[in-house]
Amino acid sequence: MKKFMDDDFLLSTVLAKTLYHDYASKMPIIDYHCHIKPQEIAENVRFKNITQIWLGGDHYKWRLLRADGVDEEYITGKADDKEKFFKWACVLQKAIGNPIYHWSHLELKRYFNYDGVLSADTANEVWNLCNEKLASADMSAKEIIKKSNVKAICTTDEPIDSLQYHKSIKGDKNFAVKVLPAWRPDRALAIERDSFNDYISELSKVSSVKIDSFVDFKEALKKRIDFFNAAGCKASDHALEFVSYCPASGKTIEGIFNNKIKNNLISKEDELKYKTALMLFLAKEYCKLGWVMELHISCGRNNNSKKFKKLGADTGFDCIGDTFDGAQTAAFLNALDFSDELPKTILYSLNPNDDDIINSILGCFQSGGIYSKVQQGSAWWFNDHKTGMIKQMTTFANMGLLSNFVGMLTDSRSFLSYTRHEYFRRILCELIASWVENGEYPNDIKILSKIVEDISFNNANRYFGFETA
Repeated sequence: MKKFMDDDFLLSTVLAKTLYHDYASKMPIIDYHCHIKPQEIAENVRFKNITQIWLGGDHYKWRLLRADGVDEEYITGKADDKEKFFKWACVLQKAIGNPIYHWSHLELKRYFNYDGVLSADTANEVWNLCNEKLASADMSAKEIIKKSNVKAICTTDEPIDSLQYHKSIKGDKNFAVKVLPAWRPDRALAIERDSFNDYISELSKVSSVKIDSFVDFKEALKKRIDFFNAAGCKASDHALEFVSYCPASGKTIEGIFNNKIKNNLISKEDELKYKTALMLFLAKEYCKLGWVMELHISCGRNNNSKKFKKLGADTGFDCIGDTFDGAQTAAFLNALDFSDELPKTILYSLNPNDDDIINSILGCFQSGGIYSKVQQGSAWWFNDHKTGMIKQMTTFANMGLLSNFVGMLTDSRSFLSYTRHEYFRRILCELIASWVENGEYPNDIKILSKIVEDISFNNANRYFGFETA
């Protein structure tokens, strides 16, 4: 029986161990999509205890706590931080087969030098150890990032954001990590929401563009895109129900936009026409600047209306959706590719049933001398476990060039989540080694080592244009 989470965790063969320890583990990290607050980096925030850095904002853990019947007071409520941690320790020991069990113990190992197992019996020991470590000088936000060997981070930022904290981070000569904004214009697309007209006013103010038409709206967004680009932005990110393609004339879109300004009701068909027009406009702007367009689809959000009303979004009540439309996705990409305005694109679906059709569609639009210009993103959210990662990478390999994959991201709000890259790299090396062991690929360490190094770091560095050493 193997020891729990030893140095060869998830690695079962000599080749897998060699690929991970000698190559993958030595590569730096690029976290090209996360939800860390740039303000916390700029202010080099410190955390008073393990609950604050570990449980605050982590809806992955919140879902497990609720599944064990823990009262909301100990999850998002005002219970004492130590009580919350002890509740979590009791729940974690039950999480056999869940990646959170692995992530949590990797974080305890790498950041707190704890080689034991967190449980109800060890909770007090771990609480004291972690809090003592957090009090040390090397556990501030910036120091955690540096000790994690991170070279670049893309945060998630609204077009009206001032990006003041990114400027502050860039001005810190003692912090060489690139922390760049990523453009997230979800509110600009949400014409169906009651708050859309308020957003027009906010955008008008920060862009200094009087918005009376869709043309004005695009001009205002273009100015903000240029502002983000000047701040080093390399990517956009979109949370979409699905990729829609419902083209309409400019006159029709102006009519829809005008109706919304007048607070008239917008039909579902008009909503899709508007979103198609805006997404085509934005994608073409991204193409001009060399940005990567990331599309996140098939998420069923805020399913528990009672909890949503009380706690708001991103609190653990989302699920896998089934809204993917292959024909519309292909038509959208085709419209951009036809005019040579298709940007580099990464498509993530929360539904693993979409993997095959997504990869088959993306293979139709590889062009422009860019390696895997359009590709499927890493196993996302409900899929970023061992089974999901293997499935996603296997499908990618079956239908494309896995060697060109831009690899893992944290998609996290926690500064301790960089161990997810380790988790991914171990699974990657085990998967590749299994194909070699089975005689499906030659045992050429020169080629194999390059593949794992590229997927771990080099591909994302080149694809996004981070230009980090």
